[in-house]
Amino acid sequence: MAGGEKQVMVIGIDESEHSKYALEWTLDRFVAPYASNCPFKLFIVYARPHAASAVCLTGPGGAAGDFLPLVEADLQKTAARVLDNARQICESKSVEISPVLSLQFKAVNDVALEVGEGDPRYVLCEAVDKHHAAILVVGSHGYGTVKRAVLGSVSDYCAHHAHCNVMIVKKPKTKH
Repeated sequence: MAGGEKQVMVIGIDESEHSKYALEWTLDRFVAPYASNCPFKLFIVYARPHAASAVCLTGPGGAAGDFLPLVEADLQKTAARVLDNARQICESKSVEISPVLSLQFKAVNDVALEVGEGDPRYVLCEAVDKHHAAILVVGSHGYGTVKRAVLGSVSDYCAHHAHCNVMIVKKPKTKH
C-alpha cells in the first residue's frame, strides 16, 4: 500500500438476519474500535434483483409487461429498506456513512452504501473488482447440503470466485 492508503473491505448485505449479524460483527471488530482511524474503506453492497427476472416467472404472454412497473417499485422499496437497516446498524455503532458513492473519501467518513443490480454472487464479485477490495465479508445462512445445492450459496460462490480474501460470518445458533 503506497502512502498509508487504506485497504478496501466490501460487505454484502440483504434482508436476512444473517446478513445483519455479519454487518454488526464486522463493524464491532474492524471499524468501531478504531473510531476515526479505521484501517479500511468500507463498501456495504446490496444486490437488487432485475425486475425483468421476477416478471419472467409469471409465464409467457403480454401481461407480464404490465407487472414490470409494480415489480420495479417493490424492488426499489426493498432496496431502500435494506439500505436504511444498514444505515441504522452503522449509526448504532457510531459509524458515519458517506453521502457520496466514490473512492474519494473524507478522513473520518470511510463507509459508503451501494446497490448493484443482479445476482448477489456476481454483484459482490464485481464490487470486489471495481473497488480493488482486499477482503469481502458475507453472512452465512447455514444451509445444509441439499438446500445449498438447490438454492445455491452466495458465500460458497464468492469464496471460490472473488479475487480477494473472503470472510464468511456465521450467526451463532441459539440452543433451546
